[in-house]
Amino acid sequence: MPLPASSRLFMANDVVTTITELPESRVRVQAEVPAAEVERRIQQAAKRLGRGLRVPGFRAGKAPGPVIVQRMGRDAVLDEAVRDSIGAWYTAAIDAARIAPVGEPELDLGDLPQQGESLKFSIEIGVRPKASLGEYKGVEVGKREPAVGDDAIAAEVDRLRERSARLDTVERPAAEGDFVVMDYVGTLDGEPFAGGEGRDQMVELGSGRLIPGFEEQLTGVSAGDERTVTVTFPDEYGAPELAGRDAEFAVTVKEVKAKELPELDDDLAAEAGFDTLDELREDIRGRLAEAEESQIEAEFREAALDSVVKNATLDIPDALVDARARELWDQMLHSLSHQGISREAYLRIAGRDEDDIVEQSKPDAEQALRREAVLAAVIEAEAIEPSEEEVLEAVEQAAGSGPGGTSPKKLLERLKSSGRLETLKEDLAQRKALDLVAESAKPISIEQAQARDKLWTPGDSEGAKSGSTGQLWTPST
Repeated sequence: MPLPASSRLFMANDVVTTITELPESRVRVQAEVPAAEVERRIQQAAKRLGRGLRVPGFRAGKAPGPVIVQRMGRDAVLDEAVRDSIGAWYTAAIDAARIAPVGEPELDLGDLPQQGESLKFSIEIGVRPKASLGEYKGVEVGKREPAVGDDAIAAEVDRLRERSARLDTVERPAAEGDFVVMDYVGTLDGEPFAGGEGRDQMVELGSGRLIPGFEEQLTGVSAGDERTVTVTFPDEYGAPELAGRDAEFAVTVKEVKAKELPELDDDLAAEAGFDTLDELREDIRGRLAEAEESQIEAEFREAALDSVVKNATLDIPDALVDARARELWDQMLHSLSHQGISREAYLRIAGRDEDDIVEQSKPDAEQALRREAVLAAVIEAEAIEPSEEEVLEAVEQAAGSGPGGTSPKKLLERLKSSGRLETLKEDLAQRKALDLVAESAKPISIEQAQARDKLWTPGDSEGAKSGSTGQLWTPST
């Protein structure tokens, strides 16, 4: 049902905004930047522009702002000032309007103002929907018991043996699990290609590290053997000039090495710092149990929140879900870029197009919006607000984990000046709301929860329907 249009006026130091509610959980924010602020930004832009100008009567780059404006023309300097400042003004308008935006904004910048006039622009954007809470305290939630089986302990011991293994040269044909040291030269249609040559390369047969079919053709080789390996590069191979093409590799085997695992005895435990194998196993059991309990608690918190979400009433338009799904995709691309993986490379490896990825992430996007809306409603219902001490503690933690050892005081000033302090406060409030929900929740057995068929429990098929991906959710993720 469409929302009736309504307007509210908000003010900030630099921007005055009027917000009008639109249908489909969208708003229009009319923003006005006072003339004095526009003029201040013009003078700042003029100084920046003047650094590269030589003006008669002034030292290079030292001409005052008004002189630069007169020389370049007010419109040119104003255009530069708006380009530099619109991002900050947009953020100030969103903060002043007190909305939680979702998706990309539609920004309409009107005619640039004349001298002495304010600058006006409008923003249309989706906003987090409002939830009407049902029961949110004392909900019953399935919680599994911790269990650390002997198989899990044995697997950890095996990993320790793998890390302590040594490679011994053997005089026999190579089998799966052995390591082959080799030189190779690859050719395409008889011609060598870039990156197709290697010296003293060691590969474990059966590891799947090389092009499909390569390792299999080395089974049975011995030191001194020469073998021609023929393969076809996969269609999605990272180097486009090789994708889908047939290649030959002339391989010279230099050594065959076998992995020798240490004995499962007290000597193995001694290498890990324990007197006996039993002590090692008990230490592993304790660490696994601690990790298991942390995992169970995280699952319980998420399940408690999802129970409250099920009890709440809210409407989420399809357009809002699509906008959040695209935000998730953009966040993933940003994360991949830090790993040196481009958008194109990821799509090629995944074998899917962008629209398909966005479509598949819509259940996650919808559930994230529901969780955020419910937490916002709990914050309002309980008048939750982080204390000054909690904010300072969060800033200190962020400063300690940040690059370069930024001091808490500097980080706090940076957060204030960039408008991100309110985001931090909201994140802390969300965490406090989640704490309230989880700490008041009543744990019941998984069997009870499943029998009642009304609660999501970890591993339950209903969780998949609600959009859970198996990755635990926390505020701000």
